[in-house]
Amino acid sequence: MKSLLVYLKKYRKESILAPLFKMLEATFELLVPLVMAAVIDTGIRNHDRHYVISMCLVLVLLGIVGLAASITAQYFAAKAATGFAGALRHALFDKIQSLTFSQMDTFGTDTLITRLTSDVNQVQNGVNLFLRLFLRSPFVVFGAMIMAFTVDARSAMLFVITIPILSVVIFGIMLTTMPLYKGVQANLDRIMMSTRENLTGVRVIRAFRKEPDETRRFRENNRTLAASQKFVGRISGLMNPVTYVIINLSTCALIYVGAVRIDTGILKAGQVVALLNYMSQILIELIKLANLIIQMTKAAACGDRIAAVLAVQPDMKNGEQKLSAVEDDGPAVAFRDVSLSYKGSAGRALEHISFEARKGQTIGIIGGTGSGKSSLVNLIPRFYDVSEGEVDVFGTDVRKLDAASLREHVGIVLQKAELFKGSIADNLRWGNAEAQSQDFEQALEISQAKEYVDKKPGGVGYMLEQNGRNLSGGQRQRLTIARALMKKPDILILDDSASALDFATDAKLRMAIRNMSHSMTTFIVSQRAASVQYADLILVLDDGKLVGKGTHEELLRSNEVYQEIYYSQFPKEAAHA
Repeated sequence: MKSLLVYLKKYRKESILAPLFKMLEATFELLVPLVMAAVIDTGIRNHDRHYVISMCLVLVLLGIVGLAASITAQYFAAKAATGFAGALRHALFDKIQSLTFSQMDTFGTDTLITRLTSDVNQVQNGVNLFLRLFLRSPFVVFGAMIMAFTVDARSAMLFVITIPILSVVIFGIMLTTMPLYKGVQANLDRIMMSTRENLTGVRVIRAFRKEPDETRRFRENNRTLAASQKFVGRISGLMNPVTYVIINLSTCALIYVGAVRIDTGILKAGQVVALLNYMSQILIELIKLANLIIQMTKAAACGDRIAAVLAVQPDMKNGEQKLSAVEDDGPAVAFRDVSLSYKGSAGRALEHISFEARKGQTIGIIGGTGSGKSSLVNLIPRFYDVSEGEVDVFGTDVRKLDAASLREHVGIVLQKAELFKGSIADNLRWGNAEAQSQDFEQALEISQAKEYVDKKPGGVGYMLEQNGRNLSGGQRQRLTIARALMKKPDILILDDSASALDFATDAKLRMAIRNMSHSMTTFIVSQRAASVQYADLILVLDDGKLVGKGTHEELLRSNEVYQEIYYSQFPKEAAHA
């Protein structure tokens, strides 16, 4: 949590002024019991109406000035807390953007969303309360004790006994609940994950009639969260009643001592009233402090979770070499004895893969589900680092290249079509921010998206909903291909990105890409033999191993895995015809 305070530096002035104005308000509050004692012992006792009125006006003045100080303190505290939360949220978002795919996989999307939203809000509330109360409450407590000694030292000894007992109770509960609140946040992460899975997979859940199972799973997670919240809530809930009991016992003792000392003539009635007011102030402030500590405990737990993300350093060191010019001679992409193991995985996703792809070639990658096709192409733009071996792009190891300059030359269409809320043109400009109308036309025509885009109201100005929900699966895929083509990349990766297209549209797409004017190395990942059979080189993967490499005709003659895939999709008679 301490490491996050650096984001308060820009609000140092507000962070100082807020508690100062709160202590100014507290100072006026501490004067109120003395004024009340004077009203009782001097004004009421002597039947001096003028004195009573003048002292009442003093009380009103103290109230107005205290209110002004309180509002000013609240303004500075709110400004500092919201500014701090904004800076923290920006820093956390930037950090998440810098994390590698493997680190994102380790943290998980759900917990990162929770930390960016709920946790930051908890920390913001904690900072706000801290600036307003953490100095004010102790100041009032000890100030009231000191003021009590100015009234009567013997009676004030009760304050000396009461305050340490209350401190032990409060801090004991705080130290007990702090680790428990971390567990509550972890349970909240599980709820977030369950909810997100249900919302994103609602069609699949309904198709397989799994609503009762998912409802049961959500209820179990919810019960776990509720149970942990109740448990820590019971412990935290002890704070108020225990503090009330201690304070009320002290108040009873104070009334008894005060009555005895009034009877002996040592104290006046107004002074006892002042002592009782100071005891009430201590009660109120300690309850505030107790609630503050509960909130600070939650904020500290959330702050530690945020700090854990901010402390992570990307596990890929960015290279310094720029990939500016692309040479015609030499391989465009070369895998040299490449192996890949994902973090936390026991086995290898890829084992000893070696091949070369020349500029302008089309490389087909085929294999069963889980064979490592996506893992292989993800190594080209360096989404993951190899465990062994080397991946070269235009003669340079990708680990030596600046990631941004490398990815400028690579256009990739991932398995899941991701579109963003906005117009079709806005989505296409991700590939080329300076795109003109002819660039849109060309990319849409090659990706076979032009026919449906032209029919949309406004054409490329047609507004898409989040993730392109108002498009079909095939339309989304074609639009993401168009987005990749907009940058005119030297290397184009289509990672099973035509799975929702019919065979005719798929064939037209592949033909249009092959006929593009500039020499582009294309990687086509597919489980369809028809999608890769006309490639210059086909790579056959099976369980992370390269079990075949060659043209369609060569593999069909000699490779059992390729034969099995091909003949499962085409009858042998048609294949030999």
